[in-house]
Amino acid sequence: MNRIQTKLKEDKKLLSIYFTAGYPSINDTVSIIQNLEKNGVNMIEIGLPFSDPLADGPTIQASSTQALKNGMTTEVLFNQLKDIRKTVSIPLIIMGYFNPMLQYGVEAFCKKCQEIGIDGLIIPDLPVDVYHEEYQAIFEKYGLINVFLITPQTSVERINFIDSISNGFIYMVSSASTTGAQSGFGDEQTNYFERIDKMNLNNPQIIGFGISNNETFRQATQYAKGAIIGSAFVKHVSNKGVNNISDFVKSILN
Repeated sequence: MNRIQTKLKEDKKLLSIYFTAGYPSINDTVSIIQNLEKNGVNMIEIGLPFSDPLADGPTIQASSTQALKNGMTTEVLFNQLKDIRKTVSIPLIIMGYFNPMLQYGVEAFCKKCQEIGIDGLIIPDLPVDVYHEEYQAIFEKYGLINVFLITPQTSVERINFIDSISNGFIYMVSSASTTGAQSGFGDEQTNYFERIDKMNLNNPQIIGFGISNNETFRQATQYAKGAIIGSAFVKHVSNKGVNNISDFVKSILN
């Protein structure tokens, strides 16, 4: 069983953290992953920086720009992660845009992910129909879970289709905006969380975008299996460096 599927079966709410590979410094990737696991994070999304990150807010866009300037590439990331499974056991997901994967070669990319122990991919700009028709067989061949995003605007029909071809979790975007931290969720978002919860989908949901502190984490996980924090964590490592990760994780979970 894939590590993501195993983790989702655990009887607890999950905290997933997103960070941009190669940021703040090119060689921070592995130590950030190790530190996050050591401090109780349940799952990690490793952002593969891209020059035109459509779904990302200003914080993650800036980190991507810097990571690219630092020299981060697909090849560099794979090289950095080649021994990651010697020290890290929690699920690892690469989040990135489809263009770099296409340039690398989709099958070659998936094969490499399997070799180094990546469990899944999140590709915001890969349409679910295209994935299903052209790439699903390749992902499954290499044991990779592809995670799809839904938003408050996603139709019931589309959500059910995504659920039918998913085998991990559904990434529930808390609002129609780009990524970014916010202080709390309003009625509109809470109603959306409740609506999806009541659909009783086959795949659990993990909520992302706008989660930045203990309050928003608890609000989100009231209706979902877990929550993803990205911008708030990237800001933290920007301001405090990579040696104070424990403070950040504690502030979310305690």
